[in-house]
Amino acid sequence: RRIFIFQATTACLAVPAVAQTNAVDEASETAVALGYRHDTTKVDSAKFPKHQPNQHCANCQFWQAKPTDAWSNCAMFGRKVQVANKGWCNAWVKAPG
Repeated sequence: RRIFIFQATTACLAVPAVAQTNAVDEASETAVALGYRHDTTKVDSAKFPKHQPNQHCANCQFWQAKPTDAWSNCAMFGRKVQVANKGWCNAWVKAPG
């Protein structure tokens, strides 16, 4: 029983590290189609004229974590990958509030 508890605790502690390694690949088909970048300052504003420097994933309505979290799931990318807090894509919509 002690071994089980130790293993379960260890597995729970490893979850945050796994979440960060599951980032959206900027070269993926969906990311390219949406113009996603991990860093909003790297967005091609000529290609995406609606982009503004103050727009980023953590202030978008599709962000699914606390605004202070570094990574989160995004409704545009599903639950399998995560986007960066300071990222941006063309689906950005200002979060309510």
